[in-house]
Amino acid sequence: KHQNSYTETLEQVPAVLPALMRSEKVQHRAKRAGFDYPNSEGALDDLLSEVEELKQAISNKDLANIDEEIGDLLFSCVNISRFFEIDSEKSLTNSTEKFINRFREVERMAVAKGIDMKSADLETLNKLWRSAKQEVIDKQTLY
Repeated sequence: KHQNSYTETLEQVPAVLPALMRSEKVQHRAKRAGFDYPNSEGALDDLLSEVEELKQAISNKDLANIDEEIGDLLFSCVNISRFFEIDSEKSLTNSTEKFINRFREVERMAVAKGIDMKSADLETLNKLWRSAKQEVIDKQTLY
């Protein structure tokens, strides 16, 4: 495709793609250039390293660095998903739907117990969250 370098192949991945999809395609092309971990363990180690870098950025209260490290963390998550041929876009969509379903259950439980979610403390909401999570798991086990 008239590309003279590996970098040009990365640059040709359309920026209009959803970010997770684009990062996966960039990583696939980097792999073709030999730039890849030999297994998922290296990718997981990289992810853990990025978590530590994010913690450091947060402790420094450096918003620009926090933003950068969150991006690096997401990029590393995509890298791990690629090792298992898991579509990271689909995984994130599924997790978002799972969150909504659990949140729905938390809200239902809060209403049933007369708890105003907006004024409830985090401990109360986390207890409801854990109960909702278990209830959703129990419902899934029945099917």
